[in-house]
Amino acid sequence: MSESKTELRKPVFTKVDQLRPGTSGHTLTVKVVSTKMVLQKGRADGPQLRQMRIAECLVGDETGIIIFTARNDQVFWS
Repeated sequence: MSESKTELRKPVFTKVDQLRPGTSGHTLTVKVVSTKMVLQKGRADGPQLRQMRIAECLVGDETGIIIFTARNDQVFWS
């Protein structure tokens, strides 16, 4: 059996003004302007109770501002 290493691609950074509807997999460096928790509730997932969190975040760079929807592990609320 031959061992194969999974090679990681180098990230290609995208500016906000280069984003297009229907695309995904972008790497962005943005500043978070504001955040708003939209949904936070517990949900039964088998024998465990799992938190479901959704937040809308206004983020941007020098080229523009967008609303980013953060889900679950992407949401950190203290």
